Amino acid sequence: MFKAILTGAFLFALVALASAQGSQQTKAELEKERAAIQKEIEDVKRSLDETHRNKRETLGQLALLQRKLHLRESAIRNINDQINVIQDDMNASWRDILKLRRELDTLRIQYAESIVFAYKNRSNYDFLNFIFSATSFNDAVRRVQYLKSYRAYREERAENIVRTQALLQSKIDGLKVTRVEKDEALKKQNKERSILEDEKKEKDVVVTQLKSQEKELKKEMAAKQKQDQILSKSIAAAISRAIKEANKKNAAVAAAEKAAAAKSPASRPSSNGNTSNEAPVTLNTVKSASKTVFSTEADVHLSDDFIKNKHHLPWPVSGTISMAFGPHEYIKGIIHNNQGVTIDVSAGAVVKAVFKGVVTSVFNVGDVTAVIIRHGKYFTTYSNLSSAIVSKDQEVQTGQTLGRVGEGGQLDFLISDENDRYYDPEGWLVR
Repeated sequence: MFKAILTGAFLFALVALASAQGSQQTKAELEKERAAIQKEIEDVKRSLDETHRNKRETLGQLALLQRKLHLRESAIRNINDQINVIQDDMNASWRDILKLRRELDTLRIQYAESIVFAYKNRSNYDFLNFIFSATSFNDAVRRVQYLKSYRAYREERAENIVRTQALLQSKIDGLKVTRVEKDEALKKQNKERSILEDEKKEKDVVVTQLKSQEKELKKEMAAKQKQDQILSKSIAAAISRAIKEANKKNAAVAAAEKAAAAKSPASRPSSNGNTSNEAPVTLNTVKSASKTVFSTEADVHLSDDFIKNKHHLPWPVSGTISMAFGPHEYIKGIIHNNQGVTIDVSAGAVVKAVFKGVVTSVFNVGDVTAVIIRHGKYFTTYSNLSSAIVSKDQEVQTGQTLGRVGEGGQLDFLISDENDRYYDPEGWLVR
């Protein structure tokens, strides 16, 4: 009975320790996420400070304010998750404490019973009488061993009570620490909510001021959309040219393989009069039958490497995303569907390639420059450059300088594929 209780207490301690380690890992992950969110909020603040130097409110400023609100809400959700984890820990600790108390009560009752028994049989005469009343020598030896085992059992029972008391006190102390953590998290949550309310008021002020400039803003947005259309058509044209060039290369490779097969001994008449006109199946002919036209071994590897680096691509420039991917209504009637992300940065900042590849096109979009790089069947576009220092068909490496950001202080960064499908760059860039 005692061994079963001791084993159960030991297993219980192991389970409690494993549970605590698991929750601690979750807390660490949440804290890491909160730190990343706070860093991004600080980056947005710095960008907003720069836009405040311009007396006239802009859509870019509103976009930054909206992004800051979104990040603040994410921070509050993160704190809620932390509070939930802490509450789960507290509930688990309470369950452990109640279980330990029940076990401790049971151990104390059993120990008290053993003490009473020992008290009733405390005289040496009773012990000697118990031994010498044995029917044989072997029986006497067994009785001596029993008395020794009983004494050791009682001592172990006392030690187990002490250990259980220590474990119980440790759980109670841990619960006190967890309560302090929860109080601190609640304070953070209240602070973040207060800041959120202030930031909402700041956004409302900017929206009100922007509404008074609605005509100018619509004109500004129309110009931006026109620029986006030119950029999209240019990207589509560049991809189309790249596909045509790939098709020509694939056709040339297929023709060369066919000619080589015709000259090979396998195509000559055999001894039984049969002639084989079938070209041998090669790696390139198999790949050219695949869905992508960029089917050379180098392109296939490059495409795979690009996909493997999703969530780990370096930023093309160090800045803050002001306009996210997809459609967004900044104020009523002014909607912008962004096919990439717009990164706010200081004018003249260095723009770098996010991955190795080949420059497909360098062209102008109005008075700014854009660069397109092909990474197998994927394409990255860098627009709003003041100038480019790379040229068409040039091979570039990850982190290689492409040019500098123009006077507008914004970089449009896009990721697409050979089917003219656009992806959200935020899901590809490292956080």
